[in-house]
Amino acid sequence: MIARVWHGVVPQQKAERYYDYLKTTGLPDYRKSEGNISVQVLRRQKNEQTHYMLITFWDSYESIKQFAGEEYEKARYYPREEEFLLELESSVGHYEILEESRYD
Repeated sequence: MIARVWHGVVPQQKAERYYDYLKTTGLPDYRKSEGNISVQVLRRQKNEQTHYMLITFWDSYESIKQFAGEEYEKARYYPREEEFLLELESSVGHYEILEESRYD
């Protein structure tokens, strides 16, 4: 399994609107992508900024390429992202999952 990690920062006053935007763009897009296993949305307030980290889990690099294109290490953005994000970070990180443990 592969984790794809993206980071973005919005002004604090746009945090909720950006999350609503994610729920209508990226999150449904991940759900319908073949090979996508799950997504986690993390959020952290720091000073006047809100940091988002999206971690998507995929069954293979091929599935990631079907979602993101051949240059799969480039970040993929949606049409209105510039209205929210302070910067369009150019790349994402990919990590192989070596172990997963859950404690119920």
